[in-house]
Amino acid sequence: MRKFLPVIIIVGLLVIGFMWYIGIKNSALKYNQAVGKTWGDVEVAYQRRNDLIDNLVETVKGSAAFEKGTLVAVTEARANATSIKIDPTKVTPEQLEAYNKVQGGLGGALKSLIATVESYPQLKSTDAFLKLQDELPSTENQILTARTRFNEAVEKYNGYVLSVPNSWFLGGIYKEKPYFKSVEGADKPTKVQF
Repeated sequence: MRKFLPVIIIVGLLVIGFMWYIGIKNSALKYNQAVGKTWGDVEVAYQRRNDLIDNLVETVKGSAAFEKGTLVAVTEARANATSIKIDPTKVTPEQLEAYNKVQGGLGGALKSLIATVESYPQLKSTDAFLKLQDELPSTENQILTARTRFNEAVEKYNGYVLSVPNSWFLGGIYKEKPYFKSVEGADKPTKVQF
């Protein structure tokens, strides 16, 4: 029995090492799935805004002889915003920046629409428009929350896959993921004019 003791110890250490390796891989998979889920939440929040914008544009069209340039700008910005699709498992900083840029363009077009509507008092008082306008801040808050949660999931994922010794075992398979950043010009205050 004594002569088999070193073999038993070596086999035991190999089994423990293998189980540790499997644990690292499974945890990385769990964190990667969490990033994918939170990305889906971001897309859902943006889709809600896109659907809301469609309803808002249709309400404005039906309620006023409105400036067509503003409606066209909002419609085009919405089309651009929905044209970019990202796979969260292979997201690059460049893809995330492009996605963020088109979403920011949609936000800017939407602000122009709301500002232009101020010239139409009969439109501002319609129930449909008021309800949709009230939904916009709620939707923007949902987008902010979804993006924040995405960044939190990315932080956990990156922390796990980039730490040593995990990075030794996960090096080629699990890559660092980018964070959402603010859109260009977000550091400047919005000017409100009456």
